[in-house]
Amino acid sequence: MSGARGKTDAADAAAICEAVQRANMRFVPLKSEQQQGQLMVHRARQGYVQARTACINRVRGLLAEFGHVLPLKADTVRRQAAALLEDLPGWANTVIGDGYLRSLLILGARAVLARAKANSDGISNWALALQQRRGYWRAVVAIAAKNARMAWAVLRKGENFKMPA
Repeated sequence: MSGARGKTDAADAAAICEAVQRANMRFVPLKSEQQQGQLMVHRARQGYVQARTACINRVRGLLAEFGHVLPLKADTVRRQAAALLEDLPGWANTVIGDGYLRSLLILGARAVLARAKANSDGISNWALALQQRRGYWRAVVAIAAKNARMAWAVLRKGENFKMPA
């Protein structure tokens, strides 16, 4: 059942009373403390594996924004990412796995796309055409990646940003 007639305390109590009155009802045996402890270890380990996978994928995504595409294997990512950190701009190698920087890039990209309708420069035209072809969110991510690459190039060259013609 779902909606307003679904799961309520009264319905749960009625189901429990009905189950207890049935003679042929099979009950699940209680777990011992030993079994509960083992289950806790398995669940904690599963959580650690998920967190590790998320972290590795975050690092791969951030490095891909700089053109460094790494394979999925965790050991390879650890080895190659450590070697690549030296090639990244000073600020970038301090933020590997920083979601805040990524969210700032996305917010900036959303602002670029919102203002693109009022502008007629090359980047605005590219952004609007991309939005038409691929949709809003893919265009936002592509703009954020382009902005990250442009910021990296400016920092690497040590020059002021010049708007492309």
